[in-house]
Amino acid sequence: MVDVQKIADAATADAISTTPTPLTTPAGIQANATLVRRRWLVLILNVTTWFGLLGWAWTILSAGGLSALDVLLFACFMIGTPWLVLGFWNAAIGLFQLHAVRDGISNVAPFVAAGDGPTPVIAKTAVLMTLRNEAPERAIERLKIVKESLDATGEGRHFSYFVLSDTDIASVGDAEQKAVAGWRASDPDNARIIYRRRASNTGFKAGNVRDFCQRWGGDFELMLPLDADSLMVGHDIVKLVRIMQAYPKIGILQSLVVGTPSSSAFARIFQFGMRLGMRAYTMGQAWWVGDCGPFWGHNAVVRIKPFLEHCALPILPGSPPLGGHVLSHDQVEATLMRRAGFEVRVMPVEGGSYEDNPPDALEFIRRDVRWCQGNMQYLKLLNSPGLKCVSRFQLVWAILMFVGIPAWTLMIAALPFAAAQAQTIADFPVASAQALYVTFLLMYLSPKIAGTIDAILTPGEVRRFGGAWRFALSCGVEVIFAFLQGAVTTIRTSLFMIGLIFGKSIVWSGQQRDARGLSWSAATAALWPQLIFGLWVWGALLLISQETLLWSLPLTAGYLLAIPFAVITADPCLGQWMQRHRLVGIPEDFAPPQEILMMSRKAHTLQAER
Repeated sequence: MVDVQKIADAATADAISTTPTPLTTPAGIQANATLVRRRWLVLILNVTTWFGLLGWAWTILSAGGLSALDVLLFACFMIGTPWLVLGFWNAAIGLFQLHAVRDGISNVAPFVAAGDGPTPVIAKTAVLMTLRNEAPERAIERLKIVKESLDATGEGRHFSYFVLSDTDIASVGDAEQKAVAGWRASDPDNARIIYRRRASNTGFKAGNVRDFCQRWGGDFELMLPLDADSLMVGHDIVKLVRIMQAYPKIGILQSLVVGTPSSSAFARIFQFGMRLGMRAYTMGQAWWVGDCGPFWGHNAVVRIKPFLEHCALPILPGSPPLGGHVLSHDQVEATLMRRAGFEVRVMPVEGGSYEDNPPDALEFIRRDVRWCQGNMQYLKLLNSPGLKCVSRFQLVWAILMFVGIPAWTLMIAALPFAAAQAQTIADFPVASAQALYVTFLLMYLSPKIAGTIDAILTPGEVRRFGGAWRFALSCGVEVIFAFLQGAVTTIRTSLFMIGLIFGKSIVWSGQQRDARGLSWSAATAALWPQLIFGLWVWGALLLISQETLLWSLPLTAGYLLAIPFAVITADPCLGQWMQRHRLVGIPEDFAPPQEILMMSRKAHTLQAER
């Protein structure tokens, strides 16, 4: 649970400190007083809403007197709702900035204008692609497309390209070297294409990038880290570099990353929802985090010198899973960059920055538990000296993102007991409980709702998603998908967090990027706990309260349907059918930029060669 009092005390200390502070943020982009007022407003809105929900839940649970079950349910509700509340207010503020303010983008991110215009690029920038046991041709082809796109801007001479491998499978490493050698042989400008493979992946991806900075960082001012599934448009990269040139005190400038068109049904539906929800949410978040923005580790421009000097990650005390090297390095590096006196900013607008999303439910879960372990390590970093209040809160928030999951899972597990207890209370406030539940669902969906409203209010936006009927159908499909996927993920994450207590750790390796389907046996082997959990909840509610079972379907249907959901959404035939009929598509499905077309053609070629 967020310690609201500590956050408030820290914010007050920042605001009334007797030490003279600059009037503006380090880059001079915004007045500090403006950001302080915004942060206080967001704090008040969130705390008031949170306490309002807690009070509402307390009146329901205390009807007929408090029991141990009521206390447990209240504690879980208290832990699980902060993430929900901030998501709601970020989306609401973002929607307001997008449509109720004359020039919302200037209000939120006034630095964006520096990316436009004829300003020449002078900063030398290294474009890095980090690999570990990935499909080499697939990844390096994307980096080739980035280079071609940058060369087409006329500014390509200022960029160099590094393939930084941590691969420990000999055959994959050999394929990487062969792919890079082929690229260099076909490119007359090959002096700016470098391949390096480390003998071991000490420090994981963060160690890989730091090794680059130590070896080559002195030759460049900026770097652009990319993942193996990243793709960026040259024109938009140039805009990011121009902004960094205009504001030397921006240390990290994170682009808004969106999904690429996919033939996977799972990825298509997931990224449709992310695309809708991210713009309003990110606008709202950027409005108040300001110079203490997020860093997602890729598709961002980073100033090398302060990164090398100030963003070295500590080795956490103790043994894994919470000790040792920091796994989720990106947000920690953001807090260290801000502590060093440089701003961390996010571009809250879509602009030629892409990544792939997991092609099936199991791959999504694997990614989620990797993030879970990394975020839980932040518990050992919260007391790091000198961090800004908002930066420290970002770490707390990353922890809460996962702590709330087992809290909600425990509430659902206790639902049959709660239904049985409610039947023994003559004046139990059924209508109030139902209203709180609907409020919860609406707040859970609020980023998607805000994104839908944004699309409807933005001229031509619905047409970019394929037109009114496709957009409406896609929204409906995605909402159902979100509830089913949520049930699949929460059980696995909850079990993994229990495993963390007993020392269970994960191994970070290559990821499956392409849709290959999922067998019934593989899905059953991975998702039988969801099925058992669903049988318990459904069976008990069927005996105790069928009405409660019906009300619970948005949250509980996914447990029983987990296995068929995973198999069906991973089926390449379904994904290809959706692709042919342009269902649940993103704007790039209907009007793909040249870089996306090039990537798709190469993907088809590689698939045919296999």
